[in-house]
Amino acid sequence: MRIKKIDMHAHAVSSHGIPNWSGDFWPTPEDLVGMYGEMNIERSVLMPMICTEFYFETSTNREIKEITERYPQNFSWFCNIDPRQGRHSPNTDFKPVIEHYKALGAKGVGELCANLYFDDPLTMNLFYHCEQCNMPVTFHIGNKGGDYGLVDEFNFPRLEKVLKTFPDLILIGHSQKFWSEISGDVTPETRNGYPKGKVTPGGRVPELLAKYPNLYADLSAGSGAGAMMRDPEHAYAFLEQFKDKLFFGTDICTSSFEKLKGGDIFKFGPFLDDAVDNGYISEDAYYKICRGNAEKLLGLK
Repeated sequence: MRIKKIDMHAHAVSSHGIPNWSGDFWPTPEDLVGMYGEMNIERSVLMPMICTEFYFETSTNREIKEITERYPQNFSWFCNIDPRQGRHSPNTDFKPVIEHYKALGAKGVGELCANLYFDDPLTMNLFYHCEQCNMPVTFHIGNKGGDYGLVDEFNFPRLEKVLKTFPDLILIGHSQKFWSEISGDVTPETRNGYPKGKVTPGGRVPELLAKYPNLYADLSAGSGAGAMMRDPEHAYAFLEQFKDKLFFGTDICTSSFEKLKGGDIFKFGPFLDDAVDNGYISEDAYYKICRGNAEKLLGLK
């Protein structure tokens, strides 16, 4: 085991309630702390689940703030805002809301999961106020209808529009539809899953990461971790190239550590440890991805 990591993508509920789609319960903070002890993770960023298209069990900004206050050594937090809040208007002034949560300790906004187009006037309005308040945004990409997450077509034309429109807004990419486009051979059909095998040149994700200083990404879930471990040789070069823009993460969605063990989320920390131990990535890249970039964004140093 090497460095203790910071998980930039986490969720929790105060107590087990309604199971999610897979039949698992969302983790409590106590569940997460126990898992983190086994995974060499020091702390995480909790993100409220408020989206109406999401699972039935939600968590509010107030709940996540209170969890963070109970466990200040274990958690930081993002607040979350649905762009449709505030009377479903593209003219809603979100600045007082964002500044309120920022004053209470929120370090960003997310996970943004509303099933609206990236460049919907409602979404653009929220992005505008996040940029004005200097609050980074973690987003999930989904399909239109029957899904959750901001909507974009193949090759992310709408995401690119947002990156151009708000150059001072840090956007943190996530989800299988985001990470599947790390490879040039992905298709509109395969982008919805977890592609396996060698990563080929021409992927849209590395193109956008290289082109736009304000695009970052978290390596959480089977989507992010899987995008790395499907092709280790490619991953080592990718991690080195974008070492200043990537965050370690888990996106644990179960309260059962037994279910977690053996999956990509559990394996990814050791994958990074092995990469630096064997000289496949530099100590600099390893530190920044595992915790340094998070420390900088969260103001932990």
